[in-house]
Amino acid sequence: MKALLRAQGMRNLLIGQSVSSLGDWMGTIAILFLVQRVSGSATALGGVLVVRLLPGLLAGPLAARATARWGRRGTMLAMDVLRAGMVLALPVISEIWWIYLWAVLIEGAGLVFLPARDAALPTLVKEAGEDASLPLANSLVLGTSYGTIPLGAGLYFVLVYVGDHVIGLSPGYGVFLLVFAVDAVTYLVSYAAIARIRSLAAEYRDEAVALAMARERHESSGGVRTALSIPLVRTVLPAVITVTIGVGALFSVGISFVDEVLHATDAEFAGLIACFGVGAALGLGISRLLPEGQYIRSARIGVFVQGSVIAAMSLADFYWLAVLAAAGFGASAALTLVSGMSVLQTRLVGRQRDLAFAVFHVTIRVGLGLAAVGAGAAADILTSVDWPLLGKLQSQRVVLFSAGVVVVLSSLVVKEWKDRTPDEIRLEPV
Repeated sequence: MKALLRAQGMRNLLIGQSVSSLGDWMGTIAILFLVQRVSGSATALGGVLVVRLLPGLLAGPLAARATARWGRRGTMLAMDVLRAGMVLALPVISEIWWIYLWAVLIEGAGLVFLPARDAALPTLVKEAGEDASLPLANSLVLGTSYGTIPLGAGLYFVLVYVGDHVIGLSPGYGVFLLVFAVDAVTYLVSYAAIARIRSLAAEYRDEAVALAMARERHESSGGVRTALSIPLVRTVLPAVITVTIGVGALFSVGISFVDEVLHATDAEFAGLIACFGVGAALGLGISRLLPEGQYIRSARIGVFVQGSVIAAMSLADFYWLAVLAAAGFGASAALTLVSGMSVLQTRLVGRQRDLAFAVFHVTIRVGLGLAAVGAGAAADILTSVDWPLLGKLQSQRVVLFSAGVVVVLSSLVVKEWKDRTPDEIRLEPV
């Protein structure tokens, strides 16, 4: 870890991502509260999740074209500037359609930013020296992305209090102007940090790389179909899809399961979330020990464990069992994602890596949303089901158990990968 943190490029990326992710989560929470205030409708709140699925239809091709034109560093800088302007525009008009519009555009810009960031990590790890670990770098980046969730929520409520009681902004809507202004500042901090990463600038200025990228722009449209033509991408995506099924189902049904089935208190629910975070940290720690040639096998194990944990959790009658399951779920999900990212970074080069991560992140975002919507709808439609051996199960148990079984069976689809060198893969037609 010391080698990564000493490297100027990696350190700047982590600083920028920590700050902008903090703003991301704060802004996401603010959007939900703003929609609730403007519409007063639970359906409108659900609509935020649905409309944020739309960018996934276009973001993959846009991400590939952006990195081909501007390079990875240039793409990240452009998306940070765009998002800063977008979040400033979002609270200007208190109409639901306006909020939806900017929520979609912000999500789309994020989906263009993330593939460029992840594709750039191998360059930053190489800069850090031989002691640096790519899986550890992925773990640190994921930690900055998701470890700031509780901090973002806390910052939102702090700014609401300051805006209302200290600054004296108009009660309710006025404080949103302050929240989104701070959100915009976090993107500008990220911009300043990424702008200082010289190794990525040098990578794009290199004449050979620039010529190759120019040639590839003419040879390929850079769409999803192109990315799926890469054999390694088709090998990794089943693991990514199954992770999103599990996480989406748990995200959608987990709250009502803990509240209505396990009858947990608010404090116990907070403890459950904390255990999920502890498990994720454990999974990121385990990922540091992965041998380079075993990433696909590790992803397959992670998928199997995740499905088993969800199925077991659905049948739990005691809170402490759910706590253990939450920790195991977090660990297996983190291990699977880091393994998938690492194999794409180590075995793909140039434009293929950019295309792979464009599809990778679109799959995660769209898959999470669809799984959450589907699981929530199934839980609402079902009442209870009598199953052989298991007896009568509430709808939440049925949905979670079914999701767990699907994930376990899907682990069989994750095939082993015949390890090859980047030079061999470079020669594959895209």
